[in-house]
Amino acid sequence: MRDSKSLFEAAGRVIPGGVNSPVRAFRGVGGEPFFVAHGKGARIWDVDGRSYLDFLGSWGPLILGHAPAPVIAAVTEAATRGTSYGAPTGLEVDMAEAITRAFPSIELVRLVSSGTEAAMSAIRLARGATGRPFLVKFDGCYHGHADSLLVKAGSGGATFSIPDSAGVPGPLARLTLTAPFNDLDAVRALFRERGREIAAVIVEPVAGNMGVVPPRPGFLEGLREITLAHESVLIFDEVITGFRVAYGGAQELYGVRADLTCLGKVIGGGLPVGAYGGSRSLMSHVAPLGNVYQAGTLSGNPLAVAAGLATLAELRKPDVYRRLDALGGELERGLRSAADQARVPLTVNRVGSMLTGFFCEGPVTDYASAKRADTKRYARYFHEMLARGVFQAPSQFEAAFVSLAHTDADIALAGRAAAQALTVG
Repeated sequence: MRDSKSLFEAAGRVIPGGVNSPVRAFRGVGGEPFFVAHGKGARIWDVDGRSYLDFLGSWGPLILGHAPAPVIAAVTEAATRGTSYGAPTGLEVDMAEAITRAFPSIELVRLVSSGTEAAMSAIRLARGATGRPFLVKFDGCYHGHADSLLVKAGSGGATFSIPDSAGVPGPLARLTLTAPFNDLDAVRALFRERGREIAAVIVEPVAGNMGVVPPRPGFLEGLREITLAHESVLIFDEVITGFRVAYGGAQELYGVRADLTCLGKVIGGGLPVGAYGGSRSLMSHVAPLGNVYQAGTLSGNPLAVAAGLATLAELRKPDVYRRLDALGGELERGLRSAADQARVPLTVNRVGSMLTGFFCEGPVTDYASAKRADTKRYARYFHEMLARGVFQAPSQFEAAFVSLAHTDADIALAGRAAAQALTVG
C-alpha cells in the first residue's frame, strides 16, 4: 500500500490540488494531508498506520461514529437489492415521513444528493414562488458552492481569504445581498431598501462555516418577523444542525420555524444526501406539481437513505441528545482549562455537540469577530494535536464534532493533548 506522501504526490497529478474538496489540502494549516485507510468508532487510521481520535467526523455526518453496526447492516442489506434504480422506493417514503415528523415546518420534502443541491433548489423555489430576484445571506455563512451563494462565504473561502469565487458572473452575484450575522438592524435596512424585490433570506441558524457562532437571543425570531412582514421566504440551512443539535434541529432548539429547510449530513449516515422541504403550498411549486424544475438521477439513493434511516433510528433512543451535549460540554471545559493553563486567548463557542475554539479574545458573534482569530496559532495547535493523535478540522473556521462513539476517556485524552499542544504551540 502506498503511504500518504506518495498518494498525495500521485493525487496532485490527477486531482486539482490533490484533493476533492479544498480544505482537505491542509493549506489553511500548512503541511500535507494524511490519507485515511479506515475508521471505527471514534477513531480513524491512516495508510501509514497511525491512529487518530477523530473530532472531524467527516465534517458532521458521523454522529454515531465511524462504521456503526446498524448503519453498516442497513447499507449492506440495501446493496444486496441494488444500488440505484431511477425509480421510487419505499425507503424514500420512510425518510420523508421521518423528516416531516421531526420538523413540523416541513409538510413536503424532496430528497437530493448534497447540501449544496438542497440550498440551490430552495433558493430557486423561493424565487419561483415569489417572483422576486434578490437573496439575502450572511457574511461567513456557507450554503454550498452554487453561484448565487459564493458571495462572502465562509468555510474554505475563509480559510483561503477568498471572499468570492472566479466564474461567478457579476450580474448574478449582485442579486445576493449580504449582512453581518446576528445583525437585525442591517437586515431591516436591506428590506427597507429592496424589500419588494427580496425573495428569501437564507441563514445557518447556528453558523458552522465561520466556526461555530450561535444566534444571539432574538436574532432568529427577528428574521422570522421581518420575512413575514415583507412576504419573503425564510430558509434555514440546517445541513449541519439538522438532527445534530436536536432531533428537530435548530428549529426545535430555538423554537423558530422556517418556511423552507435544507438538510444533509446526518440524514445520510455518512453517505451523500440532501433534502429541502417546507409547507405544502410552497413545495407545490416544485415539478411535477408546479413550474420550478429540479431533478436528480441519484436523488433518494437507496443506500444513502438506508444509512440515514438507521442513523435516525439510533437518534430516537432516550437521552441521546443529553449524552451528546454532555460530551460536548466536557470537551469545551477541557479546551478552556488547557487555554487557561497555557495563558492562551481562546474563545470557545458551542451548541450541543458542535464547537469551535477561536484563538482570540471573545466574544465571537459574527464573521468579522471570527476573523480576528490567530490562524497561525491555530495551525501550530492543529499539528501539535495531530502529533498527539487527535484530529480536528484543518481550518480555524470550521466546527469540531462530538459523536456518540466518543467516550469520557476520549474527551479527557483530548483535553490532556490540548494542554500539551498549547504549551508547546
